[in-house]
Amino acid sequence: MHNFEKWIQDNNIAEVECLVPDINGVLRGKVLPAQKFIKSERAGTLRMPSSIFTVTITGDYAGEDERAYQDPDLLIQPDLSTLRVAPGFKTPTAYVFANACLPDGTRWEASPRNILMRIIDLYATRGWTAVVAPELEFYLTTINTDPDLPLVPPPGRSGRAETSPQPYGLESLTEYEDLIEAIYEDSEIASLHLDTMIHESGTAQLEINFHHGDPLALADQVLVFKRIVRQTALRHGVYATFMAKPMAEQPGSAMHLHMSMIDSNGVNQFSDTDGRDTELFRHFVGGLQAYLPEMAPLFGPTVNSFRRMLPDHSAPINVQWGVDNRSCGLRVPIDDAQNRRIENRLPGADANPYLAIAATLIAGWLGIQDRIEPDELVTGNAYHYARTLPRTLEHAMERLALCTPVRNLLGDTFLEAFSAIKSAEIDNFQGVISSWERDHLLLKA
Repeated sequence: MHNFEKWIQDNNIAEVECLVPDINGVLRGKVLPAQKFIKSERAGTLRMPSSIFTVTITGDYAGEDERAYQDPDLLIQPDLSTLRVAPGFKTPTAYVFANACLPDGTRWEASPRNILMRIIDLYATRGWTAVVAPELEFYLTTINTDPDLPLVPPPGRSGRAETSPQPYGLESLTEYEDLIEAIYEDSEIASLHLDTMIHESGTAQLEINFHHGDPLALADQVLVFKRIVRQTALRHGVYATFMAKPMAEQPGSAMHLHMSMIDSNGVNQFSDTDGRDTELFRHFVGGLQAYLPEMAPLFGPTVNSFRRMLPDHSAPINVQWGVDNRSCGLRVPIDDAQNRRIENRLPGADANPYLAIAATLIAGWLGIQDRIEPDELVTGNAYHYARTLPRTLEHAMERLALCTPVRNLLGDTFLEAFSAIKSAEIDNFQGVISSWERDHLLLKA
């Protein structure tokens, strides 16, 4: 932003939220009075502890060695191009995303936002720009303060809760019209580029489509949208959840990623002038098939993520590809040559968008570099093919640790932090006795 001070003044901003996404995609940061933010940005004195990139989803710190504990500060450099009005606050507030850097200005390699920026820069060396459009699913549920109780759909404006699937149901969508309008209003204030909202297959399950654009900007928008939806839902007396599999008998929630590639002239590199697939497109898809199964924790980051990946539950179990085939992990939508793209249907709604997009680009890059040819297109039900995705987070982490080409692109600093966090989360989960165990083992084992 050329003159951010004037923008803050013109919009009567009193406070600025400085947003730093952690490894799980949780927004952390600081809230500063507007004038202090201006002074701190000019002086380059905004700092946060480096330990924010070792925080687990439970809020604990992972991988700390008390004997060597120092927790030095990182510089927090606001990306002023992301400065926007923040909706929903009594005090006029703005938000801005920030990049974590070392004191010499070098990007901190454990930051997911920095990871994605580095992979985008890699494509730029070849004159290519990735274009992405996320589709994000989520559920509305009744307020539930007891984690031992299952989630249930909330009543709509009719006073009744949904009891059966209503995919693309317009009457079902209008049951939550007031809430949806409030989401759109706050999203417009926040300058999010939203497209269509539909009712998905699950009870009180909705999906929002984003306009295609720059991968970094879209990852930012996904996190802001999640925050808006959660807060708007609470104001309307319900929960909104982006868990991958919040209810056992309902479909999971995904974050499908539509991906294409353009050159410096804006020409789609996935299709030639005659509308045929280019060699680059085939190699990109080949890379997705070869490497996405090795990077499952980057798009399925929790133990719950893998409960979504079940046959016939609107979620893929492999990386077969097909034209307009939603049983495949990789789908080629029907469109004209300039809009040729691949849809990665693997990521869950719980995925960190920076890492899910980065994983897709890393896999595609390796496919292009190694000239990997994809498998034959699938024309039938891809669920009939063997499962190639890991079944658990623990197994997925083992595969990621052994994939050298991916590790080289992600870097040791990130992988050490990511592995420590996921190991701590797995250990924490394994320490919980589930209702299934009490139900079936208490009086039988």
